[in-house]
Amino acid sequence: MSTPRTVAVILAGGIGVRVGLGIPKQLIKIAGKAIVEHTLEVVNASPVIDEIIIVMNAGAIEQLEPLKDQERFPKLTRIIPGGDTRNDSTQAALAALGDDPDTKVLFHDAVRPFVDDRILAECVEALDHYEAVDTAIPSADTIVQVDSASHITGIPNRSTLRRGQTPQGFRLGTIRRAYELAGLDKTFHATDDCGVVFTYLPETPIFVVDGTAQNMKVTEPIDVHIADKLFQLQSASLTADAPLPDFEGKVVVVFGGSYGIGESIVDLAEHAGATVHEFSRSTTGTDVRSRKQVKEALKQAHEASGRIDAVVMSAGVLRMGPLTQTKVKHIESSIETNFTAPVIVARAAHKYLKETGGQVLLFTSSSHTRGRANYGIYSASKAAVVNLTQALAEEWAEDGVQINCINPQRTRTPMRIQAFGDEPEGSLLAPEKVAAVSLQVLDSGLTGQIVAVRVEEAAQGAS
Repeated sequence: MSTPRTVAVILAGGIGVRVGLGIPKQLIKIAGKAIVEHTLEVVNASPVIDEIIIVMNAGAIEQLEPLKDQERFPKLTRIIPGGDTRNDSTQAALAALGDDPDTKVLFHDAVRPFVDDRILAECVEALDHYEAVDTAIPSADTIVQVDSASHITGIPNRSTLRRGQTPQGFRLGTIRRAYELAGLDKTFHATDDCGVVFTYLPETPIFVVDGTAQNMKVTEPIDVHIADKLFQLQSASLTADAPLPDFEGKVVVVFGGSYGIGESIVDLAEHAGATVHEFSRSTTGTDVRSRKQVKEALKQAHEASGRIDAVVMSAGVLRMGPLTQTKVKHIESSIETNFTAPVIVARAAHKYLKETGGQVLLFTSSSHTRGRANYGIYSASKAAVVNLTQALAEEWAEDGVQINCINPQRTRTPMRIQAFGDEPEGSLLAPEKVAAVSLQVLDSGLTGQIVAVRVEEAAQGAS
């Protein structure tokens, strides 16, 4: 007896009205990739999935053409147009799934990019014993039932209630039979596929697999912001105390590598086996505000080593004082060093990193989230670097160039000591800790991430 195949159907038929960004919500880019792309990566990597079909909004189906990449997504076999409703899209998928009634089918929302391997595996395993499987989590809120006048008519026992998620899994013969019966009912309406089985095959038990709070559905505008933060939190596994990644054969260029965090990155990258080219005003006379000098530095590194795998821009300047009392030339210099220079470096590095699938690593500050008195220009420039990182992650995704940003909180660097003087022992990060996390990011494959390295977690690393 042969083992039935397992097909994951990613439902991407939504048009994104509620999310309010003018494009289908599954195409919204977070952390440098469309939401559906993140979802596809997780499902494609699962060892329990044999094949993947995407059911896409017909009006935007051509936008998924780049995903038809057999090297990257070998399990993706088809992208087919969806219908007007969720149920129509399901039936379009069912029509494409062959004749074996024992085939295991998982239907998963494209806009749930945080589904994990455990959920997928348990859904597939449950289909060895059940004909239908749902994914759900307990409700943390009291659920009330109301009538048309918004009067409460019932308050169900919360302990018996669950909030439905996806994937929902079925034996192919079961879900097809449920839809056949539903097609005979002129009053048919269901919001999900388990609802169809529950209504038209009431004798069929539906097993519930535990979901997770992270397995959220990106539907409302606030969900986009939450999802972006969740992707950032995924970098929590990047720790300062982890073993150094293997950079043997890699070429790293560091601008601003003569002191502080930049110097520590140079040292650690060399210890990890990388060939490092360091440029700064004090060591090579390189002014990162000069497009000509930055281009010449990168050209020199490329000619010497034949490739560039990573470009780190750690140079910065911090001048304290009220805006009205700051000289215009110092304002301009601060903006040029802290924002214009990262733009210049990133732009010039792109052509080299496109050859290697490499990464730009920039630096922001904890002050980017809220302007601070007496260094507003610095804070504003660092906020701009964050936006630059996120924007370029989207622009460069098709080129395979990654870009990330490290947000080190209160680090003992010469720049900080000059601005703030002596501070309490233990309240500052060591530059080596920030450098260690930076190398983990360079080795991670992440893009579009703002990786915070916190003082209170210095021993563990990033968050």
